[in-house]
Amino acid sequence: MPLHWKLVIDCADPHRQAAFWGAALDYTVEDHSALVARLLDAGAVTPEAVTELDGRPAWRTLAAVRHPEDPYDPASGTGLGRRILFQAVPEAKQAKNRLHLDLHPGPVERAATVARLRALGATVLREVSEPAGTWTTMADPEGNEFDVQ
Repeated sequence: MPLHWKLVIDCADPHRQAAFWGAALDYTVEDHSALVARLLDAGAVTPEAVTELDGRPAWRTLAAVRHPEDPYDPASGTGLGRRILFQAVPEAKQAKNRLHLDLHPGPVERAATVARLRALGATVLREVSEPAGTWTTMADPEGNEFDVQ
C-alpha cells in the first residue's frame, strides 16, 4: 500500500511562505484555527505556541497549503492529500536546496507564470535553455530555489 506523505519545508516565516506558495500553486492555505482554539481551551497547548493570523488563532511555527480538490479534515483544517507544511527553524538557509519544486505551466504560459510569481515576491535567478529543455530558475521570498518549465 502506498504511503501518505507531505513535503516539509524549513523556513523563517511559515505564514509568509504558505501565503506565497498557496498563491503560486493555487493551493488552499490551511485554516487550523478551530483545532488551535480547541487545544488552547483544553489547556493542551500554551499561548506561546500560538499567534494570531487574520483575526484567528494559528500555530506560531507551522503553516500549510493543500491541493484544493483533495480531502481535508474539517475539524482540524488539515489536508489529507497533496500538501506542503512550512515549519519555522532558527537557522537561515545557507546553501543550494537539495530538493526543490518544479512548476510546469508549459512553454506558452511560462513567461506569464514567471511574471505572476515575481509579483508575489519571487526573484529570477537565471534563464536556462539547453537541449533538455528551457526553464526559469527562481527563488521564493526566503531564497529557496525552484524551476518554472
